[in-house]
Amino acid sequence: MHPNNILSSLCYFSVFFAPFLFPIIVYFVAETNVKKHAKSALGMHLVPFITVVGLIIVTITLGFSNLSDTVNGGVLIAVGMLAVIINIYYFILNIIRGIKVLNENE
Repeated sequence: MHPNNILSSLCYFSVFFAPFLFPIIVYFVAETNVKKHAKSALGMHLVPFITVVGLIIVTITLGFSNLSDTVNGGVLIAVGMLAVIINIYYFILNIIRGIKVLNENE
């Protein structure tokens, strides 16, 4: 197990403790191979953030709409469930990539 592999896998595992801060720091400090993983991990940490922002925008937009409460509720539930599914997928994907990078041989 190489220190570069540990640092690269920590970029993915940072979803538990510092999703944006750790990959950014590693990206500016580390070597080329580790930078690639830091950039990838940062992109994978941004997707759940973007889905939450999208959910907030949909909620605000529906608040100003003239649709019935039933339609608003249905749309919010559907979009919320989609956001949760996407976030769980990327959370698990970060763990899988972290383990895969940790087990790589250089």
